[in-house]
Amino acid sequence: MNDDALNMQIRKCLKQFGVTSQQEIERSLGAALESGALKGNEKLPVRMTLEVDGLDISHTVSGELDLDAE
Repeated sequence: MNDDALNMQIRKCLKQFGVTSQQEIERSLGAALESGALKGNEKLPVRMTLEVDGLDISHTVSGELDLDAE
């Protein structure tokens, strides 16, 4: 196993997850604001879980989206 190549593969995968996750959040947030389901001043809890088939890993990261933050 080439550690440098593996590191690059992991970073590439995480970048893809980050970009596509941001796009999905922005799309869903826009729709919720347009429909009136959200006002735009909420604080929304966020949770993301990473699982890798073939590895015994389930890693969850929690946070918050403050829609009214400056």
